[in-house]
Amino acid sequence: MCRHLAYLGPETPLGQLLVEPPHSLVHQSWAPQRQASGTVNADGFGVGWYAPEDPVPARYRRAGPVWADLSFADLARVVRSGAVLAAVRDATLAGADAEAAAAPFASGRWLFSHNGAVAGWPDAAAPLLSALPPVDLLALEARSDSAFVWALVLHRLRSGDEAGQALGETVRRLAAAAPASRLNLLLTDGATIAATAWGDSLWYRTEPGRSTVVASEPYDDDPLWQEVPDRTVLTASRAGVLLAPLEDPAPSPALDSARAGGPPSSKEPCT
Repeated sequence: MCRHLAYLGPETPLGQLLVEPPHSLVHQSWAPQRQASGTVNADGFGVGWYAPEDPVPARYRRAGPVWADLSFADLARVVRSGAVLAAVRDATLAGADAEAAAAPFASGRWLFSHNGAVAGWPDAAAPLLSALPPVDLLALEARSDSAFVWALVLHRLRSGDEAGQALGETVRRLAAAAPASRLNLLLTDGATIAATAWGDSLWYRTEPGRSTVVASEPYDDDPLWQEVPDRTVLTASRAGVLLAPLEDPAPSPALDSARAGGPPSSKEPCT
């Protein structure tokens, strides 16, 4: 499993978002309160942020636990941003692909994270390979299901989908191929946030016109936090949040046939 967070608002030190709150993302790396599977997120972490007048985000990612990285504590104290995406990771195969498998994944102006697991990976995802150009498969940053999910989302974005549409359609296709999957996806371009709740917790906190936070779980006891219903796609900006239902997909005969080789596992951590 994983925990993740995205923020849009006034420029603020990363530490005020990720380290200092009483139930911060760093605290969630060893003591999550609402995580559906797994208890410790110690297999890597990452943070991406946007600087003024630069649409391409910077990233800092490592393969180990965030609490053991003294460089991150220093970075979080001094780096300020008005747009952030960060995640802590519990890997299916600890250490596999090192920091290349740690979110956020990135391309151009986009940052992406996946909280969950594709059930029956990699066999269950095989029917979706044809949806990607071969060059996209060859360019996968890691061999994890999260990297594959990112490739599917990015292909839809490049094809012209809006952010929420790209996430929603990707979740529907993956859920049809692997019904036991947990598919909480998080995406930002520094101006908007899109996310899905599909199998795990998701919350948001918004002060319209000022700031919006979307996170796996609240980082404090502020009454402004609202839970996102399961099977929902969220789109947000600094102005506020919109929610729309995601219907369960109807598996196609081709996908049913592809899954006939065996049932997927339903207890996989985030990869």
